[in-house]
Amino acid sequence: NLAIAEEGLDCSNAFARTYFPDDDNAQSRQPISIQDIRKVQSLCRNIDDEMRWLILLISDTGMRLSEAAGLAIDDIMLGADVPHIKLVPHSWRRLKTKGSERHIPLVGASLWAARRLQTNDSNYAFPRYCDGKICNANSASAALNKWLKPRVSGHAVVHSLRHSMRDRLRAAECPSEIIDQIGGW
Repeated sequence: NLAIAEEGLDCSNAFARTYFPDDDNAQSRQPISIQDIRKVQSLCRNIDDEMRWLILLISDTGMRLSEAAGLAIDDIMLGADVPHIKLVPHSWRRLKTKGSERHIPLVGASLWAARRLQTNDSNYAFPRYCDGKICNANSASAALNKWLKPRVSGHAVVHSLRHSMRDRLRAAECPSEIIDQIGGW
């Protein structure tokens, strides 16, 4: 409307009568409470398998599921002064944005999971979801959400761990620039 008015165009706006439904009924992505995160992390360590390592890795890094599922073992830098994930694009898994390429520190549950991943005989951190040709993050999402749903309150999903990490960093008064760098925003 603004462009039509300012340019004095003799036409009608095709979007003038577009209907936008209320967001009141839509479920928004909810963060997972720290109590639920700790409970899930404990369960994951006890089960100690590849699927739970993926949850643990995401829980204390804030990585996107596809970023984590598509990791190569060589992306995990445990021998560095600060253990971290070197998140880079691969032929089987692109990154969402240029800013998504980053180094993500490994601490707590994510460091524990990264150490477990180093015991893999595969070149890929999660060979169930990544074979070097494709990364099937949708399959990982479905399986992990099915496992996670009865163990957390509310409408939380695996992606909620990413939102929770941002909230946890904010609560620790981490500067927003660092939060954005860690999360690849």
